[in-house]
Amino acid sequence: MQPFQLPEFYTPYPARLNPNLERARAHTRAWAREMDMIDVPQHGTVIWTEEDLESHDYALLCAYTHPDCDGEALDLITDWYVWVFYFDDHFVELYKRNPDIGGAQAYLDRLPLFMPVNGAITATPENPVEKGLADLWRRTVPTHSLDWRERFAANTKHLLDESMWELHNISAHRLSNPIEYIEMRRKVGGAPWSANLVEHAVGLEVPARIALSRPIGVLRDTFSDAVHLRNDLFSYEREVLDEGELSNGVLVFEKFLDLPTQQAAEAVNDLLTSRLHQFEHTALTEVPILLDEHAIDPIGRAAVLGYVKGLQDWQAGGHEWHLRSSRYMNKAPKPQPGILGSYARTMPQRLKQFSSTPKTVEPYEVPFHFPFPLTLSPHLDQAREDVISWGREMGLHGEGIWDEAKHRGFDLPLCSAGLDPDATPFELFLSAAWLSWGTYADDVYPWVFGRLRDLAGLKAQTARLKQCLPLDLVPQVVPVNATERALADLWLKTAAPMPAQFRATFRTTLDAMLDAWVWEVVNIQQNRIPDPVDYLEMRRSTFGSELTTSLSRFSHSTTVPPEIWGTRVIQTMERSAMDYCSMVNDVTSYLKEIQYEGEVHNMVRVIESFLGVSQSRAFEITYALMDARLAQFVKSVDIDMPKLFEDLSLDGPTQAALTRYADELKDWIVGIVNWHKETSRYGEEELRTPVNAHLIAGTFNRLPSGIGTSAARLSFRS
Repeated sequence: MQPFQLPEFYTPYPARLNPNLERARAHTRAWAREMDMIDVPQHGTVIWTEEDLESHDYALLCAYTHPDCDGEALDLITDWYVWVFYFDDHFVELYKRNPDIGGAQAYLDRLPLFMPVNGAITATPENPVEKGLADLWRRTVPTHSLDWRERFAANTKHLLDESMWELHNISAHRLSNPIEYIEMRRKVGGAPWSANLVEHAVGLEVPARIALSRPIGVLRDTFSDAVHLRNDLFSYEREVLDEGELSNGVLVFEKFLDLPTQQAAEAVNDLLTSRLHQFEHTALTEVPILLDEHAIDPIGRAAVLGYVKGLQDWQAGGHEWHLRSSRYMNKAPKPQPGILGSYARTMPQRLKQFSSTPKTVEPYEVPFHFPFPLTLSPHLDQAREDVISWGREMGLHGEGIWDEAKHRGFDLPLCSAGLDPDATPFELFLSAAWLSWGTYADDVYPWVFGRLRDLAGLKAQTARLKQCLPLDLVPQVVPVNATERALADLWLKTAAPMPAQFRATFRTTLDAMLDAWVWEVVNIQQNRIPDPVDYLEMRRSTFGSELTTSLSRFSHSTTVPPEIWGTRVIQTMERSAMDYCSMVNDVTSYLKEIQYEGEVHNMVRVIESFLGVSQSRAFEITYALMDARLAQFVKSVDIDMPKLFEDLSLDGPTQAALTRYADELKDWIVGIVNWHKETSRYGEEELRTPVNAHLIAGTFNRLPSGIGTSAARLSFRS
C-alpha cells in the first residue's frame, strides 16, 4: 500500500518528447559503462546494475524535459543527469545509510578539482563520480561565457556540498523546519543547476546584467521549488520509508503542521501549484518590464524567452517522467484533468490570492519573549532629542503624515539603543535616523502609490531615491520631499567613511530594498496576497534586514575573509534571525495592518489565506515558525559556528570577530522585541488616529515623490 494517494497536480503545459530519445538511450548506456557506473563495486557496494539504469530511464527524463534540443545536446544533458543521480545514490550508499561525516566531507572536498571555472583539470579521478564530472565539464564549459561558467560551477558545488546538510540532519535525527527546508532543498535538489542546463539546451544565455535580478531569480526559484516539491510527492515512499531520509517536504509538513500524511501531501501540492502560479505571474508581469528597463537587445530577449519556455518544458516533462519511472511511487494517481481542466481546477486558488479584503480582527495577545538579555545604550535620551531635531530639519513633521508627537511616541531610538547598546552617541543617532526614515516611508508609500494605484509615480520615485545614493558622493538630484531629503542626508553620513568597494555593496543592498518596496506596492495595487515562500524571502529585504547585516559585516570586514560570509552556517544564522524578527513585527502589527490598513504583507495573513485556516490557527503556526527559526539561530551560534571554526581552521581574530557578530545579532533580536513591546505604533489609541489621506494626495501628487513601505520593519545598525 502506498502511504498516500498522489494528488491532482496542476499541469498547465503539455509534455512533449524529443525525437532523439533512442539515440540518447544508446549513448548514455555506453557512457555510464565507460565511467564505471554500472556493475563496478564502490568500497564493496554495487551502486547501479544495468537493470537500475534501464529502469530509471534518464534519457526519457531528458527527452521530456528538453524536447527541442538536437541529438548532441540531448546526449550531453542526459549524461549530466545520469551523473547527478548516480552521485545521489553513491552518496546514499557510502555515506548516508551508515552516516560517515568525515568520509563524506573528504569525498566532497575533491569534487571542485574537476570543475575549474578557468583553466584545465589537472587532478586524476579516483571514482566514477569524479571521472564522470571531469568528462562532462570538459564537454560543456568551452561553449559558455565566464558568467555562465561561474553560475553553473556555483550551483553544481551547492548541489554537492549541501548533501552534508542532509547527512548532518540524518545523523542528528533532525527534521528541518519548513522555511529552512525550502531554502536548502533548492541547493540540495539541484533544480538551479537544471536551470543552467536549460540555457545550454536553448543555446543562448540569459544576459549577465539581468541574470541576478529579482524576476530572473524568481523564475529560477519557483521552477526549483516546483520541481523539488513534485519530486517529494513521488519519492516519499522511497526516501522516507526505505532510505530513512528526512529531507522531504511531505514529511516536513506532516510533522511541523501535525497533519495526517494524505493532508500533508495535499498541502505540499497546494504549495507546488502556488509556486507555478508565481512563475507564470512573474513571467507575464515582471519579465517584460525588466527587459525594457535594461534595454535588452533582441538576442538577449530571445534568450530570456527561450529560458522561460525551457523551464516550462522541464516542468511538464519532469512530471511525465515521474509518472513513468520505476524510481518513484506512481501507482494510482488521481485522474488528471488535462490542461484546460487543470487551469479550471486551480482557478479558485489563483483568485484567492487576489481577493484580500480588510476584516475585523479577533482579539489576540502577543506574548513577547526576550530570548537574550536586553542591554540599552546609555546615550538613549540624547538620541531621542537628536533624532527629533533631525526629523524636524528633514521635514518629516510637515507633510501631514507625522507630527512631532507621533515621532516621539514611536520611540525609534529605543529600538536602536537595544540593537547597538555599545554605539557611540553619533552611531546611535544615525541608527535611529535610519529607522525614522524607513518607518516614515512605510507610512507614505502605501497611501501614495498603493491606494492611489500610481504605478508611474512609483517607478519615478524609486528612480529618484536611487539617485540619492551616488557612489561618488556627488549629489545628482535636488530632494523635493522629506523622504528624499532624509535619504540623501543619511547616505552621505553613512557611506562617506566607507571604502569604495563596500560603499558599492551597501548601495546594492539599498537598491534591493527599494525594489522590494516596489514589489510590495504592486501587490497592494493588485490586491494580491503573496504565497508563503515569496513573502518570506522578500520580507528580508522589505524589513531592511539584509541592509542591517551588510552594515554589521562592514565593521568586521578587515578581520573576516569575504568567502566566510557566504558559508551555509553564517547565512543560516543571519536568515533565521531576520525571519524571527520580521515575524515579531507581523504578529505585533497584525491589527494595524489587517483591520485598519487592509494590508496583504503579513505572515499571519499569508498563512490564513494559503492554508485556509482560522486567525487563531494562523497565529499558532506563525509562533511555531518563530520558535523554529529562533532555535535554528541558537543552533547555528552554539553548535554549527564552532564546528565551522574547526572545519576551516579559522584563526583567533576571525573566530573572535564572528563570535562578536553573533552577539550583535542577539542584541538585534532582543532590541527589536523590546521596541515592539514598548512603542505606541501598534496601540489602539494610535491606530484610531487616521492618516490625513487627502493631505497626502494633495502633497505627493504634485511631486515626483513618495516612497516607503515596510520599513517599519527597518532595523539598522551603524
